[in-house]
Amino acid sequence: MNPLRIGNFSGFYGDRASALREMLTGGELDVLTGDYLAELTMLILARDRLKDPGAGYARTFPRRLEDCLGLAHERGVQIVTNAGGLNPAGLASAIRELADRLGIPVTVAHVEGDDLTAAHPGTLAAHAYLGGFGIAECLQAGADIVVTGRVTDAALVTGPAAAHFGWARTDYDRLAGAVVAGHVLECGTQATGGNYAFFQEGDVRRPGFPLAEIHADGSSVITKHPGTGGLVDVGTVTAQLLYETGGGRYAGPDVTARLDTVRLSPDGADRVRIEGVRGEAPPPDLKVGLNRLGGFRNEVAFVLTGLDIEAKAALVREQLDDALATSPPAEVRWELVRTDRDDADTEETASALLRLVVRDADERVVGRALSGAAVELALASYPGFHVLSPPEKAAAYGVFEDVYVPHGAVDHVAVLHDGRRVPVAPPQETRPLDAVPEPALPAPLPPGPTRRAPLGLVVGARSGDKGGNANVGVWARSDDAWRWLAHELTAERFRQLIPEGRDLPVTRHPLPNLRAVNFVVEGLLGAGVAARHRFDPQAKALGEWLRSRHLDIPEALL
Repeated sequence: MNPLRIGNFSGFYGDRASALREMLTGGELDVLTGDYLAELTMLILARDRLKDPGAGYARTFPRRLEDCLGLAHERGVQIVTNAGGLNPAGLASAIRELADRLGIPVTVAHVEGDDLTAAHPGTLAAHAYLGGFGIAECLQAGADIVVTGRVTDAALVTGPAAAHFGWARTDYDRLAGAVVAGHVLECGTQATGGNYAFFQEGDVRRPGFPLAEIHADGSSVITKHPGTGGLVDVGTVTAQLLYETGGGRYAGPDVTARLDTVRLSPDGADRVRIEGVRGEAPPPDLKVGLNRLGGFRNEVAFVLTGLDIEAKAALVREQLDDALATSPPAEVRWELVRTDRDDADTEETASALLRLVVRDADERVVGRALSGAAVELALASYPGFHVLSPPEKAAAYGVFEDVYVPHGAVDHVAVLHDGRRVPVAPPQETRPLDAVPEPALPAPLPPGPTRRAPLGLVVGARSGDKGGNANVGVWARSDDAWRWLAHELTAERFRQLIPEGRDLPVTRHPLPNLRAVNFVVEGLLGAGVAARHRFDPQAKALGEWLRSRHLDIPEALL
């Protein structure tokens, strides 16, 4: 049987507008997937829905589709997307209206049942992460376009693969292989050289979007259309496999994929083969993402220039603490960022930034009260007083958390193009999610001369967020580098290199098949990206910070 060619045209809400057309015209495809949803996106869509009950889906998707629907129909490419967000039925209806207006005979189905907001009072949105078998039902019934709400990102690939190959719910190894391929595709050009640690090794100015050739046994080849930019190699695929994951067991609603069994190998130019993936029954519970408003926040960035930076910072802190003492915010955070240099030849490089971030449940406490207090210091504080921008009104911020419910608590339904509603049964069997046994590590490198140098000279990294936790995946590019990395970069060493993690739980997960270690730092991101707890609220650059830290590295690796 020929492989199923599944491409991706969107890795987030706001991705490249032309990608859908590029993928449809760049080469052969059977299915195109569009991933629009993230924890922050669900909050954005929930706030849209507060203003307009008919909203709640990615409004950009119908605009992109208007230009390409005829092309997809002519080429027989099915489209599967989670752009339905909080209102998949609404988006499906909008697509049908678009198709009727354009005179293109396409069938549209959608998947629902993920919305559990009514069961979680006080939330703006509470949505379970569904699997791919609702998508499979829609495709098997003849849908040309399938719209979902909150499904796992990989479900956009496992659903079409299960439908095409007729996989059963217990074909765990095959499903796990598709999950791994789906995880590689889900973030679009991150698999083809985007955000890649070794970006200078290829032309990544405009990476092409990825596609997977999925085989009936669940193995796959990751590639891209010929002539498109970027690169696909074992490194780019490894980086994406480590993104926003944890240990050897990668749980989902249909299957738990064993990331510790993944084998990657080159398969020609811009082609990487994924094989050997083992799967297990999924956990007994489904993850539910809860989004709610956490309160209000405001911030001011004071510019401190030239001499006496520390004293200037101390003065303005004392002044504002006094001004806010009558009604102090619930949370006050000061951070002095020393971007200044001695004897600088520009004013900007002679300046440091002092950031004040305040949070409170009462908008007034962090709104005008803070703005007024900061502005009043304009002529009465440190020499050279100014701010990056005038203080603004308080802004609402969101909080994300996850909870778990039994599979049976969700009414997973495929709503076909003719209106029929097909219930999607929960998994036939489940398995509690346990940590994998600690794998055997390679023998350490023999002693030899070392040199103090940045870690990133010998390893790559990619980092990301899951709620309030951050993960940093680090991989070696050679067997010798892996022998060193496996023993050198322990959880304790990680804490030394990343001081923000010193007082937080840090778990290290070795993945020898990938020559990688994956670190999970619990609580680093506070209440999630919408709470903007730290300078880099999604930990996107945490891996690059780690790579910039200096260690004693064997000279043989440099």
